[in-house]
Amino acid sequence: MNYTQQQIKPQDVKVKILLTGGHQCTVTLKSDTPLLHSLVKTLVDRTQQTPGFSTLFQIPIDDGRSALSFPGEHLVGLVTEPPIYLQQLQPQQPAIPVEVPAEIPAPAPPVNDDLISRYAQIDNFLTPAEKNKLIKYVLAKESEFVTTSTSTNAEDYRRSMVLHSFPEFSELMVNRIKAILPDVLQKLNLPSFSLGDIEAQLTMHNDNNFYKLHNDSGSPDTATRFFTYVYYFYREPKAFSGGELQIYDSKVENNFYVAAETFRTVEPRNNSIVFFLSRYMHEVLRVSCPSKAFADSRFTINGWVRKAN
Repeated sequence: MNYTQQQIKPQDVKVKILLTGGHQCTVTLKSDTPLLHSLVKTLVDRTQQTPGFSTLFQIPIDDGRSALSFPGEHLVGLVTEPPIYLQQLQPQQPAIPVEVPAEIPAPAPPVNDDLISRYAQIDNFLTPAEKNKLIKYVLAKESEFVTTSTSTNAEDYRRSMVLHSFPEFSELMVNRIKAILPDVLQKLNLPSFSLGDIEAQLTMHNDNNFYKLHNDSGSPDTATRFFTYVYYFYREPKAFSGGELQIYDSKVENNFYVAAETFRTVEPRNNSIVFFLSRYMHEVLRVSCPSKAFADSRFTINGWVRKAN
């Protein structure tokens, strides 16, 4: 299917790019640039439920000093000034001019595709005051953090530190998660379930810390874990790099879900929370924190939402 712009001379177009999670970015593009063509084509294809939104967009911003990168499936809509009109060409049909809507809602992901990992990342989960209070609290508790371990006691598999008890904030997190779960289920197109316990721990990753490939529901005592969540917070300006969450697609071997070769990478955005199914294989990539200072660490409140027995 081809799309051609009905404009005689190229002109500057102010394009507001709307992404999932409420994010947006405004750039100026020429009306005949292939990038604008690709953005609009992705939206049109999505409204027609064309499968496979795998395009990776990489758009220079800030006069080329930065780049906005996002997969095509995260594109929600475009606002163009002046309006852009397109001609959609279909085989054996007359051309029909259509106006690009200001915003096109993203379709729900397929229900039956159990092998493709999906996640929901929600920004501004706590208020700025709550997040700042949490950071001050954590810095005052530095001496109470202990080294993490794994259920198998494997060596060199996980490097981080954890604060197991933080009642001043664990209750806040649990209540906020309960309130947002219906929205998370809707975003991931999942049915409701009987809610059990919600667990929480506070974790710190500093220089050369990581957590290798694992899932969160692979043992008898963790089998009722349905969702894993990770809330990211840290001081600004950010003093570390790395620490991305890598969530792998699944394949079935010997009646077990195991990691496939493909994956999704989740950036640890400050004050955002990520939800994904606990059975997904995932890992925390290695963190680089040149100062090695506790206060410069990548902090998370992470845990699990269980199904009721």
